[in-house]
Amino acid sequence: MIPTSANRPAGSSARRKSITVALALGLLLGAALTAAAAVWSARGGTSFAPLPAGATPFALPALASFDPRRPLFGRDEWLNTRPLREEDLRGKVVLVNFWTYTCINSLRPMPYLREWARKYADRGLVVIGVHTPEFSFEKDLSNVQRAVVEQGVDFPVVLDSDYAVWNAYRNTAWPGFYFIGRDGRVRSRVLGEGGYDRAEQLLQSLLSEGSATPVADPIVPVQGVGAQAEADWERLGSGETYVGYARATGFASARGYRLDEPASYRSPARLQPNQWSLSGDWRAGPESAELLQPGGGIAFRFNARDLHMVLAPPPDGRSVRFRVTLDGEDPGAAHGVDTDAQGWGKLDSPRMYQLVRQRGGVDERTFRIEFSDPGVRAFVFTFG
Repeated sequence: MIPTSANRPAGSSARRKSITVALALGLLLGAALTAAAAVWSARGGTSFAPLPAGATPFALPALASFDPRRPLFGRDEWLNTRPLREEDLRGKVVLVNFWTYTCINSLRPMPYLREWARKYADRGLVVIGVHTPEFSFEKDLSNVQRAVVEQGVDFPVVLDSDYAVWNAYRNTAWPGFYFIGRDGRVRSRVLGEGGYDRAEQLLQSLLSEGSATPVADPIVPVQGVGAQAEADWERLGSGETYVGYARATGFASARGYRLDEPASYRSPARLQPNQWSLSGDWRAGPESAELLQPGGGIAFRFNARDLHMVLAPPPDGRSVRFRVTLDGEDPGAAHGVDTDAQGWGKLDSPRMYQLVRQRGGVDERTFRIEFSDPGVRAFVFTFG
């Protein structure tokens, strides 16, 4: 996902995820690490090719003097642990993961992070999640606490709602992974999904440094379930699409998108691929669109196995019923985790909802969701 906060890093490049990012960073780690320096998959991985001996290890303001562990110390809000101190990480291999709980690209790597944290804890690995929010409601501690439980995140998580850690690292995307050796230096940075076998090989190489016993456990594939399952990359024909006008694309309406004022919308008779529309009375804001009257809806012509939406209930916290249809019919077996076969679901907290999962073939479909009550806010569509 792309940062929306005014705290985004100054001068940072365009944010990207689920794409290949060539960010080879690190010192020469020896033959073992060189073997791990293969190119990650085209699903968001990177190259692990180490830099020549003597090269700058990491392109940050302090360069070689930058201690990537220091921005973590002194943070007050941690989950799953007491606040970590310098002595907790001294001599450890640390994997820092920037994530945010509504981002599908942040959620799909979670099964691997959980497995590595468990598998290599007694060999000196510490996995730390840095939760840096994209949307305003993701700054709320109770929302993050609930998400950590629901998503099974059991490793330490530090809250970074002010973007202080994000800016210190000059991170540019969710997810962002930083591999820190026992010497306290960043050896590699990876943005995006994919290439988890190469990542585990790199961790094994870092854990083997200075150890009398090399770490060479079998690389075993990890299977995510629900929204954490790997995307169907080969048949993914729709991309992340924002509803808030600051980054909205693909909106179809004869009247256009009215900004920061109430407006009535009508969906076109037919949407073109990757177009979306509103129906009913809505107010479009920079971050989301808010439904103003009961019965309003959103439609999207998509091509993907999974369709998700980030949605929030009314500000007073009351839950809202919704119903999903595909091509005007009940979704049946294509319903998502958060809907039943008739398309019914309940919006009860601000989070990502999996609304469609096509089984078997993946066809281009017209998705529609209608809400029973006003106050609902819609933020973004994501796919898998």
